[in-house]
Amino acid sequence: MANVRRPTPFAVQSAAAQIGAHVATWRKMQRLTAQQVAERAGVSRSSLSKVENGDPSVGFETILRISRALGILQQWEDALDPLATDLGRARAEERLPKRVRS
Repeated sequence: MANVRRPTPFAVQSAAAQIGAHVATWRKMQRLTAQQVAERAGVSRSSLSKVENGDPSVGFETILRISRALGILQQWEDALDPLATDLGRARAEERLPKRVRS
């Protein structure tokens, strides 16, 4: 069976656009050129442009490298910490399964 690519959901497109705009703002606030950030991140200028323009197909490592170059990688980690949420704290005492099957 051929690998069929499903359309990107609107919520994902919207989040990618918002995150890309935030990345561009972080870069500009630090008065860095796109070339400087791309070099520091070890990615191409076109990859940085894709991120800043909200292309959701950009690889996860690319986004993390750019975030590191901008000094915002720790913010990603903090934002995604499940123990920083009410649900995470409530479930912290439970033994979580190694994987969840459907």
